[in-house]
Amino acid sequence: MIDLRPGIAVVTRKTRMEGLLERWATRPAAKFRLVQSHVAQLMRSGTADQKSAAVAAEEDYEDLDLEDVVYHDTLSQLRTQLDFDVPIQFVDRSFLPNLDFGRFMVAVVVGQDGLVANTAKYVGNVPIVAVNPDPSRFDGVLLPFQLAQARAAVARVLDQKARFRPVTLAEVNLEDGQRLLAFNDLFVGCRSHVSARYRLQADRERSETQSSSGMIVATGAGSTGWLSSVFNMAGGIARSLGAEPKPPPTMSWEDRRLAWAVREPFVSKMSSAELVFGMLEEGDELVVESQMPSGGVIFSDGVEADFLEFNGGSIARISVSEQRARLVVP
Repeated sequence: MIDLRPGIAVVTRKTRMEGLLERWATRPAAKFRLVQSHVAQLMRSGTADQKSAAVAAEEDYEDLDLEDVVYHDTLSQLRTQLDFDVPIQFVDRSFLPNLDFGRFMVAVVVGQDGLVANTAKYVGNVPIVAVNPDPSRFDGVLLPFQLAQARAAVARVLDQKARFRPVTLAEVNLEDGQRLLAFNDLFVGCRSHVSARYRLQADRERSETQSSSGMIVATGAGSTGWLSSVFNMAGGIARSLGAEPKPPPTMSWEDRRLAWAVREPFVSKMSSAELVFGMLEEGDELVVESQMPSGGVIFSDGVEADFLEFNGGSIARISVSEQRARLVVP
């Protein structure tokens, strides 16, 4: 009989070892393939002789094995700790888009920062308790809780006594009703290395046709990630030409605005590069109309597999989302 009571969702990910086992089926086969590959790579690079290369490859395999053991031990202990007499469902990240989070009171995320960002797009208003499964391995900017603290954090949520940090999300809507959220950033462009062609409308008075490597639209949480590489490149070029660039705008996770930038815009008779950066305030929209016959995509947080097609005639409206992520904090 299906238990329909509100419960706890525990979001997990496959370890690197599990990825190897999916490909090679058994641990001995996975170890053989991994060690052989690493030895060959080290020998080609000339950084080690065959004996030391074999030792280094063995150590790499043992590290993967230890990571897998620690992660699954954490999940096993969590299953015991989260005994609140409510249903518990463990779900792999690949099933997030299809899971009805309306059935859950809290989402416990066990993994790296990227898993927290990916989960936040699908949980709606469900609080997120982010647990660092291996503090010796992961810094965990988005992982405030260790295993020993997880039960108490979830208990506070269930008792409605938890403290939250709201995180602004970006949102894109297409004319056909499709919608995508982003915790860190949205990418609008082409799936391959060819130029993306589109018409960008920054506001009611400014618009132009562009040919570029795509656009990045970042939240405050994502402003120090992919977007920062654009500022690094622009700043480096400016300094090499004798100019002193201004520092990029600082944004907090709670800021109700987004920053957008165009990557490598190309100027021609048919394309311009006047609109290359801006801030998108709450209530405003960035409108992008695709002029790509095929290969146009929009994806969020670097997850290319979960994308919206963005081909000729598609119109994307990008804005600050009304929905916020609710991260439980100590």
